[in-house]
Amino acid sequence: MNLDNYIDERLTKEEISKEEFWDGYEDFKIGVFLKEIRVSNGLTQKELAKRINTTKSVISRMENHSEDVKLSTLEKVAKALGKRVKIAIM
Repeated sequence: MNLDNYIDERLTKEEISKEEFWDGYEDFKIGVFLKEIRVSNGLTQKELAKRINTTKSVISRMENHSEDVKLSTLEKVAKALGKRVKIAIM
């Protein structure tokens, strides 16, 4: 599922307006991107959790409630997915 499909699905499922969605988007966009990368790599949450020595519930929380993800955990996930973390302050 790509980001556009995810947004459309969420707008339909939760019956929220686009404005409400975008207001809350900043709080969980890291999770959306993590899920998209995980899925594109063909991994389940359980498989990714095993790669970074954690539980499926930790991965689920990161993908669905990512407003408070530790940088160290984010770096582990990125490495397990063949990516790296790049931070920008703008």
